[in-house]
Amino acid sequence: MTRQNYIFTSESVSEGHPDKVCDRISDAVLDAFLAEEPNARVACETFATTNQVVVGGEVGLSDKTRLADFMTKIDGIVRECVKDIGYEQDKFHWATLNFANYLHPQSAHISQGVDKDGAGDQGIMFGYATDETPELMPAPIQYSHAILRRLAEVRKSGQEPTLGPDAKSQLSVRYEGGKPVGVSSIVLSTQHMYESQTSDDIRAIVEPYIREVLPEGWITEATEWWVNPTGTFVIGGPDGDAGLTGRKIIVDTYGGAAPHGGGAFSGKDPTKVDRSAAYAARYLAKNVVAAGLAQKCLIQVSYAIGVAKPLSIYADTYGTGQVPDEEIERIVGECMDLTPRGIRTHLDLCRPIYARTAAYGHFGRAPEADGGFSWEKTDLTEALKKAL
Repeated sequence: MTRQNYIFTSESVSEGHPDKVCDRISDAVLDAFLAEEPNARVACETFATTNQVVVGGEVGLSDKTRLADFMTKIDGIVRECVKDIGYEQDKFHWATLNFANYLHPQSAHISQGVDKDGAGDQGIMFGYATDETPELMPAPIQYSHAILRRLAEVRKSGQEPTLGPDAKSQLSVRYEGGKPVGVSSIVLSTQHMYESQTSDDIRAIVEPYIREVLPEGWITEATEWWVNPTGTFVIGGPDGDAGLTGRKIIVDTYGGAAPHGGGAFSGKDPTKVDRSAAYAARYLAKNVVAAGLAQKCLIQVSYAIGVAKPLSIYADTYGTGQVPDEEIERIVGECMDLTPRGIRTHLDLCRPIYARTAAYGHFGRAPEADGGFSWEKTDLTEALKKAL
């Protein structure tokens, strides 16, 4: 039987975290290519360190001449990302950083399988949903994201000008009867402008916003606070620590509350099932829970490179299902075409909607009018019920 009373911890990192700077750049490059051509191929990796940004990987447009011309735009895309995040430090500044572009055309041996509607790689992908929050996400990761997103808002608006872009949050959430009821500890480390600012000074700034986003009653006198526990945090971002695309996969997904597949998301176009099938699995799991068929649902799908049909579909409702898990496996496969092309079509993924996913989680976000976060829709619930 699943434990009912326990403490579970998840963390999040801000858009200014070195790894998230790289995720943002990789996804901005992807968006630029998809805006140019919906069927563009992109697998872009970014590395950042003190006053340096390097991008590499494979890209493709139908017109090779146009591809060569498009490469000249990458430098501007990179600098605009760093500027929007807010880095104007002496050793990491959008205007003065050194940039190197090592993108190259996609391998013909990879493209031959994708061109036949096959998967871009082998792999396993997971999707998860739980009814413990309105967004059908695990509470620890959902509220860890919410804290940093709120701090970014007040930093960028000028309301809290002494906060810096680099930040990390961590929540230890107490569960009773299998439901989240409070926070046993809060960890928040945020970059700030002045060395004279103490940990107490930073707590005075951030505490009202943390209390604002957490559910009422979750913070009590027993809650432990750890705000900038090492003291001064003025040097941040890639100047403080190197960054790399795809190093925060648990932050991107479910905070460790559910399994994660073998691949990261950022910088990959939707022919890569690492990304698109993980979105589809979340979409299916969320719709299963939204339809009232389970309180929790995990969906796994697997693929082989160059093969369109998924090799397997697995479901686990952790004993909360209203129908057998085998029935969940059957109906999700009937209600959605899980070939790579079917996923891209159903969720309308061949559009420039990815830079916004790079920070504060790929899941638990509201669907947007231009197609962003389409995998968060719950428009499949009636079809799932009918299939039963």
